[in-house]
Amino acid sequence: MPDVLLVSLAGTFGLREADAELSRSLERAGASVVTVTARRPREWRTFALIELAWALNARRAAAAAIAAHAPRSILYSTTTAALLAPAPGAIRFDAPAAGNRPGRHGVWQRPVEARRMRAAPLLVPWSEQALAEAPHPRADAVVVPVPVAPSGPGAERDIAALTYGANPHKKGLDRVLAAWRAARREDETLVVAGLDGRDEPGVRHAGTVPRTELRALLRRARTFLAAPRREDHGISQLEALADGCLLVTTPSPGPYVALPVARTLDPRLVSDDLATAIRVALDDPAPGYRERALEALAPLRPEAVDRVVAEDLLPRLLSASSK
Repeated sequence: MPDVLLVSLAGTFGLREADAELSRSLERAGASVVTVTARRPREWRTFALIELAWALNARRAAAAAIAAHAPRSILYSTTTAALLAPAPGAIRFDAPAAGNRPGRHGVWQRPVEARRMRAAPLLVPWSEQALAEAPHPRADAVVVPVPVAPSGPGAERDIAALTYGANPHKKGLDRVLAAWRAARREDETLVVAGLDGRDEPGVRHAGTVPRTELRALLRRARTFLAAPRREDHGISQLEALADGCLLVTTPSPGPYVALPVARTLDPRLVSDDLATAIRVALDDPAPGYRERALEALAPLRPEAVDRVVAEDLLPRLLSASSK
């Protein structure tokens, strides 16, 4: 009888990493954890159908694990994993369907999500911004961030700019490239990680790289460029700040955790005029930017997240299961 059954959607690398971090944190707090993942479904044409397929697979995985392990508590990771849940459980999410599935994209997810978030024993959002987008009324919540820390010692900053291009439309890669073409000087190069593509003067595609290699690139980059059309959390931007990059970004909507941090560090670098902001970052960086970024990210350090898990999350999970 494990203390926690973690039902992981595991649909992206970021979600898999976040769930693995949470599982390890729970175990450090003294809990026994069993993690099950939903089988990846075939690709459908709409978000509504894709997420129905994911929710059905998460339901099957959860039901089998509940029968096999009789867990003391259940934690569904992402609202999609909880939509068709076979038993009540806490819900962990980076962004609710109420915020990131407008119109027909969330035609069935939003009303079901509202019912699940109202009836859940506990909500476990990644951030206060994510909680603010959740529908009302809703269950009590404990905010448990995804931990972020520097990945290693500093290196020579020999890359002018870095961006992460996976899911290029959502991440606004076209906007980043247009701004870079307008702003770059002849000897400056933008590295695009997470995506294959055709190189051009001043732009080099690194392709899909292992996590350790991506963090090594961040330690070499002077700036990290972002222009998402909507940002549901922004782990890459937070890791960029942790590894010493200046974050140049558009003021994108969504529970974009790095956005208020970036504004505090240097408001000149948060602008719809991305090309101008790039030149400011490269030519006139604010004094002490990197040191102040580390101070701002202190609540996201692994040891800080471990305290939240041990002192707030785990007792609430086990308390809810005993009622």
